[in-house]
Amino acid sequence: MDLKSAATTTKKWTLRLAIGGLALFLVGSGLYTGATLSYSYSKGERVGFVQKISQRGWACKTWEGDLSQVQVVGQPAETFQFSVRDDKVAKAIEALAGHKVALHYEQHRGVPSTCFGDTEYFVVSVDKAD
Repeated sequence: MDLKSAATTTKKWTLRLAIGGLALFLVGSGLYTGATLSYSYSKGERVGFVQKISQRGWACKTWEGDLSQVQVVGQPAETFQFSVRDDKVAKAIEALAGHKVALHYEQHRGVPSTCFGDTEYFVVSVDKAD
């Protein structure tokens, strides 16, 4: 084997390793993102008045909102920040503006990008509260 063919073989293997490493990174990132979005760390409900809900973002448009929770009259309100991935749920929240609502959410920890939502609390449904 001469020196020129050895160098060509080395370049081919280096290129193959780089492409394989990049493919492994992309597949691994996709699997991790999919796992964090499909596995729910916790589920719950928060009741209060929606202060705001808006769609925002440059490339990835997400619905973000604030829920004002008043525990006892005279106490300062606690704010619950949430994200909504489903446009139908966001429209239902907007339709209940001014009413006391119960937001049903799932907490997804470790989502690697804000492209799916700015918070780790994703509202999955809304009901009008009494």
